[in-house]
Amino acid sequence: MSWLELRLETASADAEALETVLLDLGAVSVTLTDAQDQPLFEPPVGETPLWQQLVLTALFLDDMTSEAATADLLREFEQHWQPRPMPVIRHSILMDKDWVRAWLDDFKPMQFGAHLWVCPSWWNPNHADSQLPTSQWQPDAEQTSYWAALNQQQLAQMQQPGNTVLLLDPGLAFGTGTHPTTSLCLQWLDAQQLTGLTLVDYGCGSGILGIAALLLGAAKVYGIDNDPQALTATADNCAKNQLDSQRFPIFMPEDFMQRLASGAVQKVDGMMANILAGTLIQLAQVLALQVRSSGWILLSGILREQADAVIDTYSEWFSDFAVAGEGDWVRISATRNS
Repeated sequence: MSWLELRLETASADAEALETVLLDLGAVSVTLTDAQDQPLFEPPVGETPLWQQLVLTALFLDDMTSEAATADLLREFEQHWQPRPMPVIRHSILMDKDWVRAWLDDFKPMQFGAHLWVCPSWWNPNHADSQLPTSQWQPDAEQTSYWAALNQQQLAQMQQPGNTVLLLDPGLAFGTGTHPTTSLCLQWLDAQQLTGLTLVDYGCGSGILGIAALLLGAAKVYGIDNDPQALTATADNCAKNQLDSQRFPIFMPEDFMQRLASGAVQKVDGMMANILAGTLIQLAQVLALQVRSSGWILLSGILREQADAVIDTYSEWFSDFAVAGEGDWVRISATRNS
């Protein structure tokens, strides 16, 4: 079976309407992607920002010809979209393939630092046939075997004595280890002595930093996020890693601040915040006052040109700043003043 693929470039203001037109004409799917390599940062809760210029990719069943689809689009534009110009339409034939396997090819075990690994939860070294708790789709046994064979070398290296394996699947909540901001934090955590520490993962997203810290020996991590979806993802990922949820309690920011103010939560040994530079600057006092004397802070989500502003802000409470970078992004670590 083959598919007709149509690609149209348009402005974000017209994207939703054009997507509706394509679906009404019989497209089985419409995908929106960036047309100009424009970065999008983590949005506020409830917002879904789009790039200024997008490419809409529509797939039609093979009984639709490119001529018929183009004629239908032209007719729609003449009737409803004048005087806006008709986008350039590019078409191609997409041959069918095993789409699940194609998707699985994109996800591999990833190493951070000397001993920390992140691996999709569909591969479980201890219980290969078991189903871990999850709210997401999982590949079946045959697909899992295909993936394991494809990544045999990395999996063998991952299982060497002394390594720590964090099970995490691609999902909606921010943080799977692939972005430099998360990678930089995981590398830093792998190099620390975390045994027995109590930490905060502020803006926990998927929970990846908090879970990594627990697996590396931390006693307890408080997960905080203003997005309920992130808190759900954190709880789900905690279960996948067979961690007691009492070791990773999760809160909305206002709820956690109330507990801190009442004394129900004491100051912590370390603060992790992989957010964005502007938000880190706004929250500087809030984050700093949660850390005990001589504790540490780990900040990420910071572009290189923003590092000095973040350091200047946090220098009121912290010293011994260290900066490390990957591409355009940096992480900043520091020690709380006595």
